Amino acid sequence: MKLKRKEHKGQNGKVLVIGGSEEYAGAVILAAIASLRAGVDIVTICAPEKVAWTINSYLPDLITKKFLGKELDITHCREIINLSESFDVILIGNGLGIKKDFVNKIVRTIKKPKVIDADALKVVNISLITEAIFTPHIKEFEILFKNSLPKKELKNKVEQNIKELQKVMNNNVVLLKGKEDIIFTKENVHKNKSGNNSMTVGGTGDILAGLCAGYLAQSKNLFESAKQAAYVNGKSGEHMFKQRGYTYFASEMLDEMWRFIK
Repeated sequence: MKLKRKEHKGQNGKVLVIGGSEEYAGAVILAAIASLRAGVDIVTICAPEKVAWTINSYLPDLITKKFLGKELDITHCREIINLSESFDVILIGNGLGIKKDFVNKIVRTIKKPKVIDADALKVVNISLITEAIFTPHIKEFEILFKNSLPKKELKNKVEQNIKELQKVMNNNVVLLKGKEDIIFTKENVHKNKSGNNSMTVGGTGDILAGLCAGYLAQSKNLFESAKQAAYVNGKSGEHMFKQRGYTYFASEMLDEMWRFIK
């Protein structure tokens, strides 16, 4: 996927990241930086005020919108929904915590491309959402399946569960993380083979979600964005493993992924 750069600030994509909590401030930082690495011009993070100040102290390139309280909740929805009108893509879930009413109000109301990750995956029904990339690992996939197909039983084979979910997934894309990432739409399936088992280190999933949002903000193509994000994330993990074995941090991937960005 080749992206043509535009000349003015903001024309190469703006991502709104919604998440963070006192326990997981780092998750939104990793996701947001990954979006910038993918080539977008502007990333803004909606987070609880203390988390947002932590983010500002970590990296001046990230803009934050500070919300009163220790966590995001349903009372913040209207302001976030209004704010989203100025952005190309919404990323929600990283470090958020389980917030069923909050997440569903956001993802069902905002009619823009979305990336749904982490805790947000555990409270949504894919059949009630459109124009989104979902980025579950296998346990999150099982929860998403049960929430979306409550009358269906999980099968032993992942491929069978994918076929069932394809029947109700609208125009969405699922990027199922694993030894081989399986990226699928209602009609298509693609397997990404980049990456290795060193990427079980915490934070690599947040980076993947951020890459998805970054590419999506520029291309507006859900399937191709998910494919490119999975490839770059995996290649970055491979590179770090060659350099440092199993001792690297997810944050260190961010400094090396320029090698694989197209």
